[in-house]
Amino acid sequence: MKKNMGNADRIIRTLIAVLAAYLYFSGIVPGTLGIVLVVVAAVFLLTSLVSFCPLYSLVGLNTCPAKKA
Repeated sequence: MKKNMGNADRIIRTLIAVLAAYLYFSGIVPGTLGIVLVVVAAVFLLTSLVSFCPLYSLVGLNTCPAKKA
């Protein structure tokens, strides 16, 4: 798996995942919408930890900085 996410993208996804988890577990977003929010947060957190987003590879997007030769 080749990395396709830069540091800024990873930080933003992690912050969104933490915010979504907080909204669900504090009871602000309950029910089915809350469960969907937690699943999306888990996906965001997982993709930020491995620095790879399958959707980015499908679209051809790469936010990872180029390596110096």
